[in-house]
Parts: sequence; C-alpha cells; structure tokens
Amino acid sequence: QAPLVESGGGVVQAGGSLTLSCRASGGITGQTLAWYRQPPTSKRELLGFIAGNNASDMATSVEGRFTISRDDAKWMVYLHMTKLQPEAPGIYPCHLAPHLWGQGTQVPVSS
Repeated sequence: QAPLVESGGGVVQAGGSLTLSCRASGGITGQTLAWYRQPPTSKRELLGFIAGNNASDMATSVEGRFTISRDDAKWMVYLHMTKLQPEAPGIYPCHLAPHLWGQGTQVPVSS
C-alpha cells in the first residue's frame, strides 16, 4: 500500500478553486505533513506545511490563497487552493516528514 495517496486534481480555470486530498496509510497524529508543487519545467517548490499541533505555514507565493488542514482521525491532509494562477499547473505531491512522498495529483490550469 502506498504510504501517501493524493486525489482531487483536475482541470481548473485560472482564478478558480480546488481542494486536494492526501490520505496516509497509517496514523499521522503528531506528525508534520506538507504539500509541494512540481511544475513541468521547474524544480519542486514547497507550498506549505502543517505540524502535529495544527500550526501551519504557507509559502509567500500562495499565502492568503492556499491553506492546509488535516483530519488525524481519517489520516488525511488537505490543500485548499483559491485564486489559482496560470503558473500553477503541475503535479502536487504531499509529504510526510521526513521521508515519505506521494506520487502527486495533477492540476492543469486553463486560462
């Protein structure tokens, strides 16, 4: 079973909203999870993370538009995206510190 499985990707119009989900294969209580974006021709960038105490921090580029939440009882972490911009397309993987990665879910953005 994959350690992390993302879902929720799909075509969205620029300016639109989308929520991505990441399900872990085991409990996540007390652990830090993060979301990244892997654009087609650029290096992977950190979008934000959420700690075990629910404290979160978002990258400057998405602050005010993206948020992260978690549901430890369901082993889930979410990335809520609003006002998606044209540079947003890519694969969005989640990460469970320190070493576990999902394969990501793809988010194409249409202009």
